[in-house]
Amino acid sequence: MRRTLSLNITAALAAAAFAASTAFGFAPRPAAAATVIKIGIDLPVSGADASIGIPTQNGALLAIEEANAKHVLGAGTTLQAYALDDAVQGKHDPAQGAQNVKTFIADPSVLAMIGPFNSNVAVAEIPLTNDAGLVQIAASTTNDALTRPPNAAKLRSTHPETNAFFRVCTVDSRQGAAGAQFARKLGFKRAFIVDDNETYGKGLADVFDAQFKALGGAVVDHEHITSNQQDFKALLTKARSMTPDVVFYGGTTSTGGGVVRKQMADVGLKGVAYMGGDGIGDDEFLKVAGTMANGTYYSIAAPEATRLPTAGAFVAAYKKRFNAEVGPYSANAYAAAEIEIAAIAKAMKADGGKVPTRAQVLKNVAATNDFETPIGKIGFDKYGDTTSPILSLYEVKGEKKVFVNQISLKTS
Repeated sequence: MRRTLSLNITAALAAAAFAASTAFGFAPRPAAAATVIKIGIDLPVSGADASIGIPTQNGALLAIEEANAKHVLGAGTTLQAYALDDAVQGKHDPAQGAQNVKTFIADPSVLAMIGPFNSNVAVAEIPLTNDAGLVQIAASTTNDALTRPPNAAKLRSTHPETNAFFRVCTVDSRQGAAGAQFARKLGFKRAFIVDDNETYGKGLADVFDAQFKALGGAVVDHEHITSNQQDFKALLTKARSMTPDVVFYGGTTSTGGGVVRKQMADVGLKGVAYMGGDGIGDDEFLKVAGTMANGTYYSIAAPEATRLPTAGAFVAAYKKRFNAEVGPYSANAYAAAEIEIAAIAKAMKADGGKVPTRAQVLKNVAATNDFETPIGKIGFDKYGDTTSPILSLYEVKGEKKVFVNQISLKTS
């Protein structure tokens, strides 16, 4: 009993002391909790897509880290990258991309996202971000139907008047046309076309097909492969019988682009040129195709950052941070992150430093115009496409990528 009484007296004295200190303003104050705002990043960063997905992710990470170092959102607010992988069993997967977006949407601190990398993944994600009003900017998805009518409207059925999807790369109607022009300029007359039957691959191949014919070339055949196919020798034997001087592949390395090129040597097509889009513009293609990578021509729906005067500081910072060369879409992802961060900062400034809503961020991104980035000034048209599309062309020589040309394309 005496012990209980003693404890009660001690507690009472402590409470009285606290009350007294509070009265005179001496009460200890808990440190204010830092505000965290997240930017979701959905890209394929494992398996065959990793060699291009990781450098793209790194571009976005660098922008977020630099913004934090500069306290762009104020000393009490920190940006955080929320990066998820949409590859399953070594290949980009639309269902996984959709699940990743649902994870972002469920987290109220995620105010924007970057990605995906692949167009078929975007088809699965856009209806979700449209419904949630979560802005997403893609660095590399090129299929026209993602933004252009009439197909784009089908992806925005919940809020057809609202577009939450933007991209800083050019589109396949331009990439495929440029590829056809490149092929004709190289002197190719007879093309055998293969595509992976995915959103990006088939879309790009269809444009190349039509444009190559329009420019006077002959398409001797246009074939579609099946998912996870690994043996293309029967298909390529058929191609050899049609005597093409170029084989065009619409798709990615992870869907067979490198294997098709490698197996061309096994059926007597070793001396025939190979072409494609940005889907085969990764280091994995060089690894899979080996010496057969030589004689390959491809496009990237983005500028060559190392050749841009505006990208010098970015390239140097990227190399220092990641001890690696920039990837084809590293600068694009950096630019996408910059735009989203600026949109968040603008909303906070307009509202006294309060954490903005997703709607405020989306509105600011949509209004982006002449925004300075390492890849030049960026704005978005009424569809959400960049108003400054640039395309780069490459050739593989000595099993290395060699820059050929860069083309600035006008928007329509």
